[in-house]
Amino acid sequence: MAVAHPTEDEQSKLWNGPAGHAWVDEQALLDHMFQPFEDLLVEAVAAGAASHVLDIGCGTGSTTLAVARRLGAKGRSVGIDLSEPMITAARARAARETTPASFLRDSAQTHAFEPASFDMLISRFGVMFFDDPVRAFANLRRAAKPDAACRFIAWRSAADNPFMTTAERAAAPLLPNLPVRRPDAPTGQFAFADPRRVSALLSQSGWADIDIQPIDVACTLPASELVRYLTRLGPVGLILQQVDDRTRAQVLETVRAAFEPYVHGADVRFSAACWSIGARAPRP
Repeated sequence: MAVAHPTEDEQSKLWNGPAGHAWVDEQALLDHMFQPFEDLLVEAVAAGAASHVLDIGCGTGSTTLAVARRLGAKGRSVGIDLSEPMITAARARAARETTPASFLRDSAQTHAFEPASFDMLISRFGVMFFDDPVRAFANLRRAAKPDAACRFIAWRSAADNPFMTTAERAAAPLLPNLPVRRPDAPTGQFAFADPRRVSALLSQSGWADIDIQPIDVACTLPASELVRYLTRLGPVGLILQQVDDRTRAQVLETVRAAFEPYVHGADVRFSAACWSIGARAPRP
């Protein structure tokens, strides 16, 4: 049975609960795995000569901090996220590094940003979870200065990203309560699979010069961390916290075997099929 798509309240509960805490615990692993996307966004900020940047769905702050380091003392890098545990971790990282980044714990869909305050908006996998994306992108457009650019990275389809669904497919026969993904779900990891829908959402919310390009990015994680990744993150990782030891061991053995094609010596390697989404706030 397919599950209904989460509302923003449900997203808030998820990211302020077990999922958010898991991302904090696995911060170093996830930052390593998604480093190529962080690099792409920092390069986009530099190429656009931006000085005031908003990072949407910033999580534990790695990209926000990387942008802040690139901008230096004269710039302003702000991250926003629903998750209290992740924002707390991001603020602690900034304090340790003495990096001039700041963080907001709120929804980018409804936050009362100062109008026309950012000259670039970026996101690494943070814009696919709005329950009202037109409202969200309109709110973000109002926060953007005239002619400001956005650069968002979002997943293409689940079919294009088999690595991301391997655990669910392998575990499904053993976990009858595992939620089933809807390929057409309007919110969630693969909600932006259809570029025509993404273009329409941005257009309806007032963005112009929309450009959506496919990118295929090589990602890695240490093979020694694969079991930890499987047992802490994603739908399978969350449900494994609730099952008995026998079921957990059986699921882990099955799922670990399913990932064998991705293991190459000391590394786990996969290709992330994504969209690089660009747009511009129109001039008055």
